[in-house]
Amino acid sequence: MDTKTTKKNYTLPIIIMFALFFMIAFVTGYQNPLGNVIKELTGGSKLMSQLGNLANFIAYAVMGIPAGKLLEKYGYRVTALTAVSVGFLGVLITYLSGFGNNVVIYLVGAFVAGFSMCMLNTVVNPMLNSLGSNPNKSNQLIQFGGACNSLGATLAPVVVGYILGGAATDIASVNPVFYLSMGIFAIAFIVLFFSKLPESPELGKVKESVKVSGAFRYRNFTLGVIAIFFYVGIEVGIANISLQYISENAVVKENNAGDPEVIAGAVVGMYWLLMLVGRLVGGIVGNKVSSRSMLAFVASVGLVFVALGICLPENNIVPLLGIEKDGGFSFSIVNLPVNVLFFVLCGLCTSVMWGAIYNLSVNGLGKFTAVASGVFMCLVCGGGILPAIQGWIADMSSVLTSFWLVFGLIAYLLFYAVAGSRFSGVRD
Repeated sequence: MDTKTTKKNYTLPIIIMFALFFMIAFVTGYQNPLGNVIKELTGGSKLMSQLGNLANFIAYAVMGIPAGKLLEKYGYRVTALTAVSVGFLGVLITYLSGFGNNVVIYLVGAFVAGFSMCMLNTVVNPMLNSLGSNPNKSNQLIQFGGACNSLGATLAPVVVGYILGGAATDIASVNPVFYLSMGIFAIAFIVLFFSKLPESPELGKVKESVKVSGAFRYRNFTLGVIAIFFYVGIEVGIANISLQYISENAVVKENNAGDPEVIAGAVVGMYWLLMLVGRLVGGIVGNKVSSRSMLAFVASVGLVFVALGICLPENNIVPLLGIEKDGGFSFSIVNLPVNVLFFVLCGLCTSVMWGAIYNLSVNGLGKFTAVASGVFMCLVCGGGILPAIQGWIADMSSVLTSFWLVFGLIAYLLFYAVAGSRFSGVRD
């Protein structure tokens, strides 16, 4: 091995990947509070509120494998540049949907933006994973990247909720967010274009075509893609359906003077903030604690939190930190059902799941890692499909009942951590 390679300083590439992690979450995150606008425009239900989120995540199913192939053939830099260009286009289309409140154009924009998020995820995860000197160090880098992801997810609902104010029915109301997103994508393109990113060690080597099916010969990967499908559905479902719950809950309206939509955005922002805290902690301890132990612990605690959130009486009121619209971003205490407290606390558990699952799933894959990352991205569509199913369950029964779906999905993650993720070599 070239000793010069091992001495390279990868601080800049790591910072760039962390910044891209932020953009993935911010552009994905504003679909959540905008769901209230889409619901009003369509005169629909909680299911209709998830349309933008669904379009954004379904793009992963379409683009996942092509993104993996793009990464395998052209490497990190070209894939990242393509991704931010597509991201700019997606946000631009979403912005144009505000002229006439065209929901179809809005959904097209969300779908195109989803292509970008998929390609960015395909780059940042394997790149950070490869920059680690050992599996625990790789997990640590992904956890710190996840902290940046959580920061973007924290800001998105708070910023959009603040801009929307009350029950807005105008997509153009969020134009400042679209301007900001397009500007960040433009800056990201310039920085990436003039930066020198380390490439995959497999890039440029003469080798036989790597088939996607080869990755599925590894049991830990096969069960891992199911785990990531479930995980993204858990993460997004808790946030999105909790937002709907807070926005429409009579107890919230009776015990608070502010707009329920603003309160909901602020409280859901706290969920993402706890994910930020959890990922920072995960990043600190990630070099000492195995991904398997980390995932098993948070899945167990998550099951307890969700069960309490479902079963406790809604008329038990607890004070939670919120953000008032009047006078700017001033913090205040809002009174919410205790159920919300435990759903928000789930952010501490979901925080480290992505990095742990990815790390366990690609363990031992070797030359299949790039295409496996593409398959991984396909299954991120669970973040659109499963919350839509949860929204449908909420329409058919109740919001709290819909969280039993989340409980079952977390139970699978506990199984994966304990047994399904153990590397057993290649299956015949």
